[in-house]
Amino acid sequence: MSAPTPGAGSSADTRALLAMLAGAALIGTNALMVRASQVPPTISAFWRMLFAGLFLCLLVGLRGQWRALPHRVWVWCLLPAVAFAADLWLWHRSILLVGPGLATLLGNAQVFFMALAGALLFGERVGPRFLLGLVLTIAGLWLLLGQGWSSLPQDYRWGVWLGLATGLCYAVYNVSLRTTQRRAADADSRIEVAQILALASLGSAGVLAVAGVAEGASFVIPGVRSLLALLALAVFGHGLAWILISKAMGRLPIALVGLLLLLQPIIAFLLDVALLDRATMPREWAGLAVSLAGIFVSGLKGRERLPAQPA
Repeated sequence: MSAPTPGAGSSADTRALLAMLAGAALIGTNALMVRASQVPPTISAFWRMLFAGLFLCLLVGLRGQWRALPHRVWVWCLLPAVAFAADLWLWHRSILLVGPGLATLLGNAQVFFMALAGALLFGERVGPRFLLGLVLTIAGLWLLLGQGWSSLPQDYRWGVWLGLATGLCYAVYNVSLRTTQRRAADADSRIEVAQILALASLGSAGVLAVAGVAEGASFVIPGVRSLLALLALAVFGHGLAWILISKAMGRLPIALVGLLLLLQPIIAFLLDVALLDRATMPREWAGLAVSLAGIFVSGLKGRERLPAQPA
């Protein structure tokens, strides 16, 4: 085994952080694509996962990277598949009830569950700088998207609860996906992240298809605009985004992964402003700055604590 090149670990860690942020930014566009698809929430989730799974299968196949998986890895793939199906079922409804910005914020309650999972399941120490970054990020997001809750209508409150439940499912998906990747790598180091994502995506599509039939929803895509929105959601907002995130996951603490994914509601807010003429106040721009500062602070802590990787 060759000696590691000086600075190589730091460079790889930086690339992992940048890949994670790029993937989170792509996911930040998803709420707008869901609204633009103009289909029921379960159906938009189904087409998203089916198109994403087929895209990823094609990508792996064209690269000649498809590998036979042991039965135990197939079983592990079921966990992220079911978790993400539940995530999308809840989140797509929350988007319609409370809007893309707040639904994305609520779904990112995953950061709390991810930090807890990192401590309990992976033995990660949640240090003071991470906690400071977390507080800054949550405070900034509250300034950015917070509202008075006492006067909210019942449907809106229901959308809030759906959004928070999304966060729990999102955390389960992230943790189970990371675990599945490691199990697959233990079985065959040549198994690509994209193959695991393809199988999990198609599994999610199957679960959502059953849910759609049970709801009596129509699977018809109403027009070209809807089709393009669903394809963009699948290829960029899921396929490409999760390839970037999954490749970075192995080099980052699980709690930091959860925090960096908080870039999603920030991107959703900026898109609301730029594309949907969302009215803004100085408080909201201050919240954006505070959130970015929190992500930066915790990102620095993550780089300091990354374990050395084998050469």
